[in-house]
Amino acid sequence: MDIKLKNKKISNENPFFLIAGPCVIENEKMIMETAEYMKKVTDELDIFYVFKSSYDKANRSSINSFRGPGIEKGLRILEKVKKRFDLPILTDVHSPKQAKIAADIVDIIQIPAFLSRQTDLLVTAAKTGKIINIKKGQFLAPWDMEKVIEKVESVNNKKIILTERGACFGYNNLVSDLTSLVIMKNLKYPVVFDSTHSVQRPGGLGDRSGGNREMAYPLSKSALSIGISGLFMEVHPNPEEAKSDGPNMLFLKDIKEILLNLSKIDTLIKKESI
Repeated sequence: MDIKLKNKKISNENPFFLIAGPCVIENEKMIMETAEYMKKVTDELDIFYVFKSSYDKANRSSINSFRGPGIEKGLRILEKVKKRFDLPILTDVHSPKQAKIAADIVDIIQIPAFLSRQTDLLVTAAKTGKIINIKKGQFLAPWDMEKVIEKVESVNNKKIILTERGACFGYNNLVSDLTSLVIMKNLKYPVVFDSTHSVQRPGGLGDRSGGNREMAYPLSKSALSIGISGLFMEVHPNPEEAKSDGPNMLFLKDIKEILLNLSKIDTLIKKESI
């Protein structure tokens, strides 16, 4: 199934699109600089790009962790990104009320993995008519997503993207089962691989999550070899100082070379499948 966004088609057969940005909105200056750089790189490489960042990280490990500026201020900043750089926007929501508010600004509403079975949230988000990106819960099998899809389809919204972000593997660890991508492709909707959250180690540092960003690139290559619609990557000017998800985020300075190589793989795979 194809999904149209800004005169582009998102599907498992078309060239891959990219969802990327900092994990959380730390301040407006950093967000605008990141968006400007990502817009420049993706334009040069002819990659359809969706800017992502969160106004609130509601599932941080510690009560003392930075969560973001909140929905009102955060959406104002995301709206500035949208208007200044002519970029589609994705952000995550955590309640039906937030879904209704965010729909006024964003192009894609994201359902977080931990909330991927929450019926009221899924249905309310779907009723906005926006594209719904559902992150498969770490606790779900890929075939479980069929029932999740039915909740969104129940209100006649078939603009659905399914995102794989790793599965629980013991304590404080995730594993990427790439057969999940094949199985979810059979559900007939665009599939995205979240390469940076897949290398996260939830709660692995005690009061915050750890991660292994070095593995995000090789996993991205493997995922694209299956033939999927897109990649999700969190990027940051300096992940070592990031206020959320630093250990698994990619350095902004490295993204051009990474995307150049990934684009070549995607083109090769999709040419062979024609």
